[in-house]
Amino acid sequence: MSDAGSRPDGEAPGFDPHAAGTPEAQWLRALWTHTRVGDRQLLGASTGVVVVAAHPDDETLAAAGLLAASGRAGLPATVVVATSGEASHPDSTTHRPDQLAALRVEEVRHAVVRVHARADLVLLALPDSQLADHEDELEQALAPLVGPSTLVAAPWRRDGHADHEATGRVAARVASGAGARLLEYPVWLWHWGATAALDSLDVTCLDLDPELQRLKAEALACHTSQTAALSPSPGDEALLTPEFLVHFARPFEVFLSGARPEVDDARAPDSDDLARGSDQDFDAMFGDGDDPWGFESSWYEQRKRAVTMSCLPTARLGRVLEVGCSTGVLTAELASRATSVVATDLSAEAVARARRRFADVPGVQVLRLRAPQQWPEGEFDVVVLSEIGYFWHADELDEALRRAVGCLAPHGVLVLCHWRHPVQGWPLDGDTVHRVASGIVGMETVVSHVEQDFRVDVLARPGFASPAAAEGLA
Repeated sequence: MSDAGSRPDGEAPGFDPHAAGTPEAQWLRALWTHTRVGDRQLLGASTGVVVVAAHPDDETLAAAGLLAASGRAGLPATVVVATSGEASHPDSTTHRPDQLAALRVEEVRHAVVRVHARADLVLLALPDSQLADHEDELEQALAPLVGPSTLVAAPWRRDGHADHEATGRVAARVASGAGARLLEYPVWLWHWGATAALDSLDVTCLDLDPELQRLKAEALACHTSQTAALSPSPGDEALLTPEFLVHFARPFEVFLSGARPEVDDARAPDSDDLARGSDQDFDAMFGDGDDPWGFESSWYEQRKRAVTMSCLPTARLGRVLEVGCSTGVLTAELASRATSVVATDLSAEAVARARRRFADVPGVQVLRLRAPQQWPEGEFDVVVLSEIGYFWHADELDEALRRAVGCLAPHGVLVLCHWRHPVQGWPLDGDTVHRVASGIVGMETVVSHVEQDFRVDVLARPGFASPAAAEGLA
């Protein structure tokens, strides 16, 4: 951490890093109401993690749990540290800036290895407290490390510290250019901010299990130049006080997952570029006939539907949501056991055909919308995601699962069914979709049917009663 108080333009209004900050108890009360996810769900379908830090220790304070989780999952990780943190103690009479830099570089080396033994560490040694003047250099170093399936974690662009905000701006541009998912982490917000700041933010809390909490604590203990005094001399005081550090001893880490990169109008992609999976792509498939996927003619498809329906744990399904209904073949079978069905699809042609199929069937509503960005209102007893998950990018899958669980009735179930063979031309595959879903916090897999060609998983909240238990047989 660099001393934010050493630069007037590095401070938020009223931001004195040496003053008493916002009490942690206030933050905890506010944060408990926000979305909580497990590490498997947050990592999703990412193939690698890049954590960007302005100074040595930022990566540990805000994202050591994420780094440890990625290591445990076997994902490659890269930590990019923009400066060496030589400006952390500008009034020290015992340590020159170059000595501080050398000390802090060693600390971050030990800290990163503690949480992810195989992580790459990139030390750029750009001037501390001057990153706003070196954004181009940081961007040139960061861009080659980020691809479309990379999960990028970087400082929040409104954190109140000039270096943090410059680093965040660069990371946002790089993530936007690569089509990567961006998580922004606050550091100094916890000191100077008020809990009302969270009201307008999309906040995601990564739950840290005991192992991840332990690894994070061990990593933070490596940064002794920041957590303890350099010497008894004036100017060598610990920069990170116990009152500040308590914000990073939580059993979760906080990310602003909904923050989107700021893009100049001249560089902004048009709406067609933003569309992931065009409705015209799916409409064109109907040029090959009325049943391009063989939903009605293929024994494989007929059997798969029968297996899926048999995995549903109740005879009567109540209110059902099916996302990605296509022409409505599975929809019809769901409707035979449901009180009502809301079925959605992106393809105009598929929706038109499904609507014709159900023109005289009460209780079935077919909507054309782009999920997960658009989602039907209401509460459902069953949500079905069948052969749709691999069309989504990792961030879209995460959003779809969040929305699906969010609209489930207390005793509702989430049903997933997907092809297991390689899928050409789409972001994910079926097994990845189901692996991500299995990590949803607060849900457990109650039915799992896995075979060579496809798999079906049914997820429910704890306390779910199996069919035998529901009938008093078990």
